[in-house]
Amino acid sequence: MLDKIQDRFAESIQIQIATADVLPQSINTAANKIVNCLLTGHKVIVCGHGRSYINAQLLVSHLLHRYDLERPSLSAHLLHFDGVLASQLSQENNVQYIYKKQLQVVANKDDIFVAFLPIGDETCVLNAISYANSEDLTILAFTSSRNDHTQGLLGDGDVEISIPSNNEMRVIEGHLFCINLICELVDNLLFNPTSNY
Repeated sequence: MLDKIQDRFAESIQIQIATADVLPQSINTAANKIVNCLLTGHKVIVCGHGRSYINAQLLVSHLLHRYDLERPSLSAHLLHFDGVLASQLSQENNVQYIYKKQLQVVANKDDIFVAFLPIGDETCVLNAISYANSEDLTILAFTSSRNDHTQGLLGDGDVEISIPSNNEMRVIEGHLFCINLICELVDNLLFNPTSNY
C-alpha cells in the first residue's frame, strides 16, 4: 500500500513538472482574457460535468467571493446540473443539451465561456462549446491529452489549458492547480497591478 501511495505522489509530481513546461503562456493568456472580460462589464460563464463539476463550482466561488485577496465580487455564473431541468432532460434522454440550453439564455457577446473536459468526450459540454463558438464567445477549455473532441471547436482567440495526461484523476488535480493560479493572477492584475505578476 505504501508503494502505491509513493507511486501516486511520483505520478502527480511528474505531471506537474510536464505541465509547468507547456502551460505558463496559456495560463497567463487565460488570466488576461478573464481580466479584460470583467473590466469591460462582461461575465465568466463556467461549466463542468461529472467529477469536473466541483472544479467549475470552485472557479465560480473564487470569482464571486475571493481567491486570496479581500475584494469585490467578480461577475461569474455556473451552469448547473441539478434540479428539475436535469431530471426532465434525463427522463427525455436529452441531457446532452443541459448546458447549451442554459448558455443560450445567459450568454452575451464578449462573455467568456469556461469548460472542463478532463475525459474529452463529455457530450453535454461539447454541445455548449459548439454553441459558444457559434456565438463568438471566447472559450477557455480545460482539457487533457485526450482532447481530440475539442479540435476544430476552438478558434484562434480561444485558450486551451491541456494537462499532459490521460489519467482523469491527475487531470482534474492539474485543472484545480491551474484554476487557483489563474484566480491568483486575476486578483493581482485587478487589485494589485504593481505586484510582480
